[in-house]
Amino acid sequence: MWGFQRTRYADCNGSEASEETEIVVNIGGVKQVLYGDVLTRFPETRLAELVDSSLKSSEEISLICDDYDADTGEFYFDRDPEAFKCIIELYYYGEIHMKRGICPICFMKEMEFWKIDSDFLDECCKSHLKEVEDELAEIAEKVRTILVDREGDPSAGGWQRFQICLWRLMEKPESSLPAHIIAIVSFIFILISSVVMCVGTIPDLQVEDSEGKLTEHPVLEVIETVCIGWFTIEYLLRLISSPNKIKFVLSFMNIIDFMAIMPFYVVLILTSFGAGVMELANVQQAVQALRIMRIARIFKLARHSSGLQTLTSALKSSLKELGLLLMYMGVGVFLFSALGYTMEQNHPDTLFTSIPQSFWWAVITMTTVGYGDVYPKTTLGRCNAAISFLCGVIAIALPIHPIINNFVLFYNKQQVLETAAKHEIELMALRTGGKNIFHKIVCPFHLFSAGMFKTLRRRTLEHFNSGRAA
Repeated sequence: MWGFQRTRYADCNGSEASEETEIVVNIGGVKQVLYGDVLTRFPETRLAELVDSSLKSSEEISLICDDYDADTGEFYFDRDPEAFKCIIELYYYGEIHMKRGICPICFMKEMEFWKIDSDFLDECCKSHLKEVEDELAEIAEKVRTILVDREGDPSAGGWQRFQICLWRLMEKPESSLPAHIIAIVSFIFILISSVVMCVGTIPDLQVEDSEGKLTEHPVLEVIETVCIGWFTIEYLLRLISSPNKIKFVLSFMNIIDFMAIMPFYVVLILTSFGAGVMELANVQQAVQALRIMRIARIFKLARHSSGLQTLTSALKSSLKELGLLLMYMGVGVFLFSALGYTMEQNHPDTLFTSIPQSFWWAVITMTTVGYGDVYPKTTLGRCNAAISFLCGVIAIALPIHPIINNFVLFYNKQQVLETAAKHEIELMALRTGGKNIFHKIVCPFHLFSAGMFKTLRRRTLEHFNSGRAA
């Protein structure tokens, strides 16, 4: 038996409130003696309804508790006694704190049972609850996505089913063996195209055209054409099967894909106008610029690499730290370049001709690269240089740890989410006997109410706690 120290409350007349009304409750096998004047502080709660239980019928009492012993006057509740320790704090302290190790979602169910509003929950516990709800919602969304990839949407029509099937084939390598093969082939084409682009710039492998200028070898041009053909077909199929065309076109990775394809067709169109157009200097510069844009296809590798995608997401979550780094570097570059120019301008052989020209020296000094093409020649200038690279080391080192920490947390979170989602799908398959389970997922928060997901909260908390500990 456990309980809180008895506190005496005074009424408005200054006399102490009565302590005669004692209520004995049994919470999951643990007895607790409560007092009526304490419980009536919150009359809308379930425990406050026990104060005047002597005036209620047995049917009314059965609606309040799970069982009642008339001989001992003991009310039995089949609830979690550990959670009740937190619940009872409301009547003594006016707020509730969740103990460590209690699932926030389950605790909210306990508060709902005891008819206690969530506003009485402490702010720190509310933030923890919101965090867990978001994590569970992400797992639920991953489960839904995996189920859609595996089974499709039963309510979709013929064209929609074909569109979904094509989308899975082009965008979800893990959905089937053909999709995995297509992803591998696309990855190989990206590598071949990147290698051809680099090899094509080697003078020994280039050939002379009719005007004596070096151009790419015809064999490399054929390989490049085949690769562009594959990229074009892939892009068009993904565009056709995309459920949201505008979102697809404006996506960053899809813009990269378009930029990798577009230069080939622009050059092809310009070439079709004849040699007269190609002889124009502006057109030639434009063609060279478009050819250089082919390097954008290397970013297509991120589509097939979960590691690169995780790195990109981690950098997005570290924009604040990266902004601080750029701000530190910007202030330092401006300050030390101005000092360097001021200290070096009177030297006859100075290399600091202006403050903007000194920016380059400040950048390579603060980043500890030091090419040596620009360097100070006076004693004060060298002292300024020493201070600048020391400040540069500090400025770079300070935001690095938060950025690395964000990457580790994001990576662990992704791994935990994927593992938890796979475990839940396996559990669903066992509970349903391998039948269609798509209809069980109506929305992400439906997971919390479905009977087959009673272990979801415990599993998720275990996964996330182990991820944070790592």
